[in-house]
Amino acid sequence: MTDEKRRSGPGGRGQDNKRQGQGPKRPPKSQGGGPRRPERDGSDGDEIEESYIEGRNAVSEALKAGRTLNKVFIAAGDTDAGLRRLTAMARDAGAVVVEVDRRKLDSLSVTGAHQGIVALAAVKEYCTVRDILDCARERGEAPLIVICDEVSDGHNLGAVIRTGECAGAHGVIIPKRRSASLTAVVSKTSAGAVEYMRVARVPNLASAIRELQDAGVWIYGTAADAERSVFETDLTGPVALVIGSEGDGMRKLTAESCDFALSIPMKGHISSLNASTSAAIVLYEAVRQRTVGK
Repeated sequence: MTDEKRRSGPGGRGQDNKRQGQGPKRPPKSQGGGPRRPERDGSDGDEIEESYIEGRNAVSEALKAGRTLNKVFIAAGDTDAGLRRLTAMARDAGAVVVEVDRRKLDSLSVTGAHQGIVALAAVKEYCTVRDILDCARERGEAPLIVICDEVSDGHNLGAVIRTGECAGAHGVIIPKRRSASLTAVVSKTSAGAVEYMRVARVPNLASAIRELQDAGVWIYGTAADAERSVFETDLTGPVALVIGSEGDGMRKLTAESCDFALSIPMKGHISSLNASTSAAIVLYEAVRQRTVGK
């Protein structure tokens, strides 16, 4: 897509183009709004023991085998060379490494012999943003992508993945930090949809958005105070739909990266919907438009 075409907007319904200075200037309020379980830290949800790998040898072999690790917890202050080597391997493999008190590790450990390290494994391999775009190309369809901006509740992420799969979306993009990841809870809540949905986990959401824009995808952020309703917005072209976090909505940088903002009309006393419900409404409006247009 040329720069001139992107500046002119996708057409169809006359959206205000944020890149001409009419987009959101601040982060709008989002319309998303037995086994031992570890303490919640705001990013993993209620994980279960099957997601955890503990002990130095076990974590080392998992990394050597190419197992995807969402997060690695290591004992704070431990200067052991072997543990530091594992830490470096985990970072090189893309895992988030967190130093925690040994009491935290004890609470995560099932065997009681964690040796200063416990890893949280993904239930499925992540893909890349390019893989999602390739999926749309292989299907011969305009990309339909969901971007979750710090959706930290695993049940919400699982529900988004389930709805996206049912709606025929080509993929879901999540940030590496401050977000739920592909855990057993997410898999269960998705009712198995995680097995069919491509999920990319990226270190920088703004960079991923730029990659999509460079590929001709228009970015639509959901915001309660957006002037244009989702039902007045043309979603038949290549689009990515940004769903903000349950409490704070889209971050400022994410909102500023969007091409357009859209809202879901609220007719009752409650002013917002949760993240997965918002995603379902916007996704199925896109499906409706694409089906009617055929």
